[in-house]
Order: sequence, then structure tokens, then C-alpha cells
Amino acid sequence: MDITGRKLFVKALLEEGVDTVFGYPGGMVTDILDELYKHEEIELVLPRHEQGLIHEAEGYAKATGKVGVCVVTSGPGATNVITGLADAHYDNIPLVCITGQVPLNLIGNDAFQEVDIVGMTRSITKYGVTVRDRRELGKILKMAFHIAKTGKPGPVLIDLPKDIQTAQGPGEYPKEVSIRGYKPNESVHVGQLKKGYKLLKSAKKPLFLVGGGINIARANAKMLQLVEQTKVPVVTTIMGKGAIPTDHPYYIGNSGMHGKYAANLAVGQCDVLFSIGTRFNDRITGDLNEFAPNAQIVHVDIDTAAISRNVVVDVPIVADANLALEKLLEWAEPQDTQEWLSKIQEWDQENPLEMRRDKGMTPQMIMECINEQFTEGIIVTDVGQHQMWAAQYIELNEKKQYITSGGLGTMGFGFPAAIGAKIGCPEKQVVCITGDGGMQMNLQELATAMAQDANVIVCILNNYYLGMVRQMQQLFYGKRYKATCLRRRKNCPNDCKGPNPACPPYEPDFVKLAESYGAMGVRVTQEEEIAPALEKAKEQKVPVFIEFMIAAEEIVLPMVKGGNPMTEMILK
Repeated sequence: MDITGRKLFVKALLEEGVDTVFGYPGGMVTDILDELYKHEEIELVLPRHEQGLIHEAEGYAKATGKVGVCVVTSGPGATNVITGLADAHYDNIPLVCITGQVPLNLIGNDAFQEVDIVGMTRSITKYGVTVRDRRELGKILKMAFHIAKTGKPGPVLIDLPKDIQTAQGPGEYPKEVSIRGYKPNESVHVGQLKKGYKLLKSAKKPLFLVGGGINIARANAKMLQLVEQTKVPVVTTIMGKGAIPTDHPYYIGNSGMHGKYAANLAVGQCDVLFSIGTRFNDRITGDLNEFAPNAQIVHVDIDTAAISRNVVVDVPIVADANLALEKLLEWAEPQDTQEWLSKIQEWDQENPLEMRRDKGMTPQMIMECINEQFTEGIIVTDVGQHQMWAAQYIELNEKKQYITSGGLGTMGFGFPAAIGAKIGCPEKQVVCITGDGGMQMNLQELATAMAQDANVIVCILNNYYLGMVRQMQQLFYGKRYKATCLRRRKNCPNDCKGPNPACPPYEPDFVKLAESYGAMGVRVTQEEEIAPALEKAKEQKVPVFIEFMIAAEEIVLPMVKGGNPMTEMILK
């Protein structure tokens, strides 16, 4: 029996088990939203901006493991989700984004709110298509969900003209789909894996480098088992943090530009680097000629294109992390790594992660108190200095999940992603760690949090600056703080070198701002106020903003200057 395209769209969502749609209305999606209105089993979340919308869908997808579904209208509605599509692309987050489009007969005529969104996003989506034949709609929707969640997950965009939504056509939704040219790897080359494991087993200084692929595949338990069976130490990328519990004796820490001293030295001095689920981006490698110079490198990744693209490896293995780990666990035997571990521990004692405790409240104190107050739940960060401090000091285990924007580094991601995570996992406590700069990029989503009863706890580290850029200006640009001071006014001196008594007041007042939405706001200025503020926040049924006033001059250390070897760290 023939049905309208909009009915088939909703039928597809139900068949795919979708229970939440993040949608913003507009002329070219009114028919879809009207159809969704009739189905209470699918909750329609109304964000306050499309960028907030897609980050909420990302947070939902990361927290639940499901596909995040977005609906936005044509023109500016579509262009406003481009940043989120890029973010999901780089961090391998499964999304299906439906954009409305003008009727077929108007495409190409510069119609009102017409843009070629498929063309604009071709490089940041796994698949994108404008539906031009109502008979193909069911197949295209099935393809979208299949592509988004299989292989290396990622965003898919379906551009749906208004007349396709209302046109009659076949009512069948396919049970499965076969896509020519799309055959994600569902096996592991046992010969290559054996070759890689043989290298690992023969190493005197073996090291696992674990990326976000382990968390995406939800292969954490298998990774932990492999580490314990082999006794090989582990470093992680920021996206790989949480692959094994951070308090595990074989876990060293994050490596990279702001990685732990011992972790970066371990990568620099290991003789076999067995990497799983990382693409070796520049924040991890630094100077490619000096990256793991003494090591033979094994690389396991689901994406063929990622292998030997940045770092030429000795043993390439295209495989899903779960499948590779299952096979490795069949062979894994204990290795004598005690001498190597002792050396790593020496490095850690030489330069431990530690901020001064004699100059008032520090980010480390805040993170440590969050660790004490939240032994389970979801930690979400925005992007900037606070993200690096969280990556350094937040403790994770099998009951705690860590969500952040890694590949694109999107300021404004944290707060809406936390809301999406809370919507997807309402029974879990969600804590958002953000900065005063990033927080102001999607502030409007506080209205969404209120509407959805998403009582997230937002920890705003306020240092009056765009801190990560200010840190680079401090270290490498003669303290010329142009365009990073968030208190700066037109009449401020051009050559200001930092905070002084003449500085104007900071805007906004985050406490009053929270209260204006009906949320709760708290300001913390002293170490002894941190725990009471977090304890009070946990009791609330509404979102809570906790504004932590930290020193403007705090910087993230260690730090490696861009392009330098990762062993050349700024420590003081």
C-alpha cells in the first residue's frame, strides 16, 4: 500500500528503534514534524539553535551507543549543523541528519532557503544524498542508518525535498540493504595479527597506545583483560582515555601535546608500539621524524585509510577492535615488563602531574573533588585548557564515561553534548566541565535543559580569558593578549599584558544568568567551597552552574610546542 514520504520516514525511525529525535522546525520540515507529533513513542527534543541540536545528538549517541537523529530545515537550518557534522566525522559518532530541502522543481533556482547542503558536507559525512525519487526513500533511509553505525561510525546526511515528504509511494521499509562499494571490514587478518603479537611478545620495552576506537567499539573490558594478561603498560590518546581504568597499575596516562611526562617518554623509548584505534594525529605525534624513533609499530584500526597515513607502520592490521582483541586474548601470555615499568615509574616520580597548592584554588583541586563526588556517571568536557586539565586529572573506571570533542576541537560542544547525554541516560549523573569562553558559545541550550528536566551539573572554570590561546600568547607571543581577554572593552589599552586593578568587570554574571532561566547558580572562589558546591548541586532537580574563579595565569603543563618532538616538553 502506498503511503506518504513523511509517514515512511517515521516508520523508518520506529523500525530502527529510534526513541529520540533532535529537531528544529522550519518550512521545509513541517510535514515531518507534523507526522512525528502523532507518535508519542518518539520524543522530539526542541533545542534552541541547530548547532546546539547536533551537539546534543552527538552527546546522546556517545552516551547510549545508539545512532543520534537530527531534523533541521533547509538553508540556515542545514548550514548551522555543518560544524557538528564535522565534529562527528572526526570523532566517529553515528548520526543520521535529515535536512529539509525546497521542492525538486525549485532546486538550482536560488529559491528561498535553498543551499546545496550535500555538496557542502561531502568531505565530512560518510554518505550524503538528496532524495529525488519517492520510490527510493525507504532504501535510502535504511542505507543511512546502516552506514552511520557500521564500520567506522560517522554522520550521514539525507536531504529531503518537501515534495518527496508529501508524495505517495511504496510503504515498505527494507529489513536489510546491500550497498555496492560499501563493505565494512567484519573480520581480522589472523596472519597479520599474529605477526604483530609476535613483535609485542619479543619486545623488552613494549607499549600499548590506545585511541578512541576502543571506546567507540565499547571494547574496554577486553582491552583491560589483554593488558592484565600481557602485563604491557598502556598510554592513551585523549579520545582513548577510559579504555582501561585510570587507577590501574599498568596505565601511565595520556600522551601527546599536553600528555603526561612519563607517557611521552615511554612512547619515545619503547621498542614496540602496539597501537589500537588511533589515527596518529599531530597532537599525538609532534615531529613525525622523532615519533617513537626506536620502535617497531603495529597499528590496528577499522579504517584502512588511517593506516600509514600519518605514521608509516611495520605491521598494518585492518580490523574492528573487538575482533582483534578477542583473537589476541586467545594468545596473550604474561611478559617480563617489570624493569620497563620501573623505569616508567621513575619518570613519573621525576615529573609528576601536580599543580602548586600554595596559591589558592587550582583546576587540579577542582578535578580531584569531582573525582571524589562522582564515582560513576558521565563526564563531558568542552574544548580548551579545562579540557586538558580534565584529561590529566579526571579518574575513569567502568562506571564512568568520558565524552569530549577531540579531532575537531569544537568550542561550544560541551554543554549541549552533556544535555544530550543526560537525555539519553536520565538515570546517570552528568557533569559538564567547560570554560567561560566555550560556555558562551551555546548558552541558549540552558532553555533546552530546563525543558527536558536535564539536571546537568556545569562546572565553569572562569579565568577571564580564552585560556588555551592566551597560554600560547604568554609562552610564545610576548604576552600580547589581543583578542583573548573576555573582559576587554573598547577603551582598554592596546598593549595590556594581563589582569590589573583597572580591568573592567566580567560579563556575563553566570550565577544570575542561570537563575534567569530558572536554573541554579553558585560561585566558588576558595578550595574549601568546592565540595559543598558539588554536594549541593547533586541534590538539585534543575541544571546547576558552578562558576569556579581560577587564576588567569594558570597554564596546562606539560606542553609540547607544535611541530616539536613529544619528548621536548615544557615543564615549568
